[in-house]
Amino acid sequence: MCAACLLINGEDLEARLGDPDLRIYDCTTWLRPDPPRIYRVESGRKDFEASHIPGADFLDLTGELSDSAAGFNFMMPAPEALAQTLSAHGIGDHSDVVLYSRDNIMWATRVWWMMRAIGFDSASVLDGGFDKWQAEGWPVSNDITRYPTANLTPQPRPHLFCDSATVLAAIEAPGTCIINALRATQHDGSEALNYGRPGRIPGSINVPGISLLDPETKAYRPLPELESIFAEVGALRAEKVVIYCGGGIAATSDAFTLARLGKEAVSIYDASMSEWANDPQLPMETG
Repeated sequence: MCAACLLINGEDLEARLGDPDLRIYDCTTWLRPDPPRIYRVESGRKDFEASHIPGADFLDLTGELSDSAAGFNFMMPAPEALAQTLSAHGIGDHSDVVLYSRDNIMWATRVWWMMRAIGFDSASVLDGGFDKWQAEGWPVSNDITRYPTANLTPQPRPHLFCDSATVLAAIEAPGTCIINALRATQHDGSEALNYGRPGRIPGSINVPGISLLDPETKAYRPLPELESIFAEVGALRAEKVVIYCGGGIAATSDAFTLARLGKEAVSIYDASMSEWANDPQLPMETG
């Protein structure tokens, strides 16, 4: 899929509603503040059932799209298991998919990245998500759509995700750019709440996922601005980019943007700080 096709706006999506080949999915998940833990995870299913884009189905990241045996939230399932789940929701090898979420686009980009990791490239993300869709006055519905079961053949790209050993080696690897997609206060360790230990993976640079969005519309900032951000931190000239956050979610918004910029060699550290900060054998830095 061409880089320019990865993002769709509300006007273009509204014009395609009712297309029999189109599959639309709400991917919303909520992170509720829950001290002393950093957050509590909640499914967005109730919000979806109350109101959603006409013709949409719901994909539950908190349950069916995560590996429940992995020990951390949101971990990528085995490619065959993910393909089977997506097939049950009507996604086949030749489907045309649009993903969206509420409040923060990162939930849609997470599902987009997971689809890409099993070789499915015909998905785009709704710019600004459901918030911008509503603000622009496009139609909503509470009718529940169930697409017929399809057949999705996994063609795994395991390099799109990586583990702690890979990240540890990347710290000293020339030509590798490590990006932290968390907030600046989490990156420098000054925030009271953290994932186990304050700070960041040594040598990583900070490009918060939220900084890529317009705070008013929740849509992505203009692509030239985003290109400047990633060029400044060296990501565009790096041989390889590794991105992490708290649990592999915000990192996918950075990765999605790099894909739009044509950057190929990008990997997500799936367990991210949920694992790293709780392993005293792994190095951290602050400041």
